[in-house]
Amino acid sequence: MVQYRIKICAIGLFILIAGFVNAQKTIEISDGLALHADKFNVKLGSQGPGKMWKMHFGEYAVVSSKMGWSTGSSKANLFNTKVESRSTQKFSFILSNKSGDSAWVSAAYNIQAKALQEVEVIAGFSWGSNELLQESKNFSAYININQDTSETWALFMHVASGRDSAGNYEAFLTNGERKIFIIPVGQQKTGNPFKQPPAGYEFFEKKLSLSALQYSSMMAMYDDIIWISREQNTKMKLVLAASMTALLQSKISEQNSQQVE
Repeated sequence: MVQYRIKICAIGLFILIAGFVNAQKTIEISDGLALHADKFNVKLGSQGPGKMWKMHFGEYAVVSSKMGWSTGSSKANLFNTKVESRSTQKFSFILSNKSGDSAWVSAAYNIQAKALQEVEVIAGFSWGSNELLQESKNFSAYININQDTSETWALFMHVASGRDSAGNYEAFLTNGERKIFIIPVGQQKTGNPFKQPPAGYEFFEKKLSLSALQYSSMMAMYDDIIWISREQNTKMKLVLAASMTALLQSKISEQNSQQVE
């Protein structure tokens, strides 16, 4: 009887795992990119003190990095029912390809938030409510190839949310002449935090998809994946790879800050 129960449990566990594996999905990228892109699973590698994860995918790898100290401040009203906070995380890295070319990247991630919070007055009785009034997330990254300062690519992303916010979003990559828009993909929320769809971004220039990034989250463990169009030249592929590496690191920094909170 005991052996029978063990077999039943083992079969049930196998079915559960198989169902979980089969449920793994990727973001829905445009058909053109799916047909003409190389797809890479991102491996995080190791991480030393004051360093980024040694990410690598395809022919690209982070060969050097520096994580600045995460800084922040907060203030509250007299009764601590309204709180304002600010945090900043800076980092830089060098991403190299197998041809010996390198992208030099410096980036900064900033979060500003205003929120209401519930305060316990006495045991079993609280005053106020917990509500996000306004949150602004700003990310910027500057990219040079082989330290050539005659051309700098800049990535800017602004996301606003909360009760008192217009809820706007803007993100693009530019060198002053070209402008590549970064569009969110699959970032809708469901009622079950453990069944969130995969999320990411797709890069478009004049309606042509150049690349895409899928990132994992604390509650939805999907693979980190990067797609890069084979139709781009070697230099542009490196710019796109560096941009998506920077975005992926910004997501890691954001998740780390949420865990600290």
